[in-house]
Amino acid sequence: MIANKLLRQTLTVARRDFIATVFTPTFLIFLLAPLIMMSFGAVGGLGAASMADSAADKSRIIAIVAPADAGAVVAADKARRDLYRRREGPPTLIVEKPGADPASQARALFDAKDIDPTAVLYGPLDRPTVLHAPVGTHHAAYLAQLAEDVLVTRRVGAGELSVATIEPFKATRTRPSGRGTNQAAFFTVFGLFILTLMLAGQAVGTMAEERSNKVIEILAAAVPLESVFLGKLIGMFGVAVLFVAFWGTVVVNIGQLLPPTFARAFAEVGPAVGPSFAILFLAYFTMAYLLLGAVFLGIGAQASTPREIQMLSLPITIFQVAMFGLSQAAASQPDSTLARVAEIFPFSSPFAMAARAANKPELWPHLLALGWQALWVGLTIWLGARLFRRGVLQSGSPPFWKRGRKPAVS
Repeated sequence: MIANKLLRQTLTVARRDFIATVFTPTFLIFLLAPLIMMSFGAVGGLGAASMADSAADKSRIIAIVAPADAGAVVAADKARRDLYRRREGPPTLIVEKPGADPASQARALFDAKDIDPTAVLYGPLDRPTVLHAPVGTHHAAYLAQLAEDVLVTRRVGAGELSVATIEPFKATRTRPSGRGTNQAAFFTVFGLFILTLMLAGQAVGTMAEERSNKVIEILAAAVPLESVFLGKLIGMFGVAVLFVAFWGTVVVNIGQLLPPTFARAFAEVGPAVGPSFAILFLAYFTMAYLLLGAVFLGIGAQASTPREIQMLSLPITIFQVAMFGLSQAAASQPDSTLARVAEIFPFSSPFAMAARAANKPELWPHLLALGWQALWVGLTIWLGARLFRRGVLQSGSPPFWKRGRKPAVS
């Protein structure tokens, strides 16, 4: 009976917080926040791309060679350039006649207004000199290789020494490649980090707001404080699930509209555990949210003003980024001691174990990890409620970080 009563009280608090959050006009702004962020990101990306393209349009590599060598250098450049993708190749090649002083001519080109040389070659092709700007190290090596190609072609003749047959391998993989599982681990940790960063942090403001308007004290008088904390956590988790379901549906439908070539590009990317990965991802998202949300509830319960919430935001963000960095390192080194540490430490465990699901096919460690994480969720909620009860509800005591300070004597 007592357990049923506590469960009803917890669910009542959860329903109250869920409705109070979802059925407000500001929730629509929160739901569309990723779209707003992507819009700003797209605008910034387009601006950066246009600046990069404008800089690339003026970039040139220049070869100052005798007219007798000009045609051979251009032919060697064409043969080499075909090996690059369009945006990955070196800048456009310009061939110029040497003047009376090729060295001074090459240096003067770096002061030209209409072009931006990154590397300039001059001198005989068997002993050329290549000048380059700080960003033109690879372009200088490319010009030196062109001189080598011209001399090799003259020595062995223009005929092809080898004729290869190049054809695509059309067989489909039955399982992801090692590189594909590593990529899946990276995307998994990154996805969990973004979701928890956007969703779990709002628990701080929720608890602080209700503490400032005395609502939390009314709830604590009617319901056990542990039920209040757990109910609020479940209610905010329901908001997070609604957010993930909405954007998950959008992403899946957009993915169906993409061309088949786009899907084939990610054919090697996949988790090692197979179809069970979706269930494990949801389980670890739940644990990551509950763990971090419980910490944030406990911290937010100690804050009583917006200023204190702002002061707490920086360490909270640093903590989340630290867990992300630790889990990414574990994902890139799945068999290392660092990976074991990240999988055991409770607040990085959901991220690291989700990466393990992408890297390794064993399922039994995930049962242990989920039980371990659930234990820490309970401990964190209990500790947060205890700190709130002893530090805030007792005669308006100050937060734990202000205790022990003596009042200033005027």
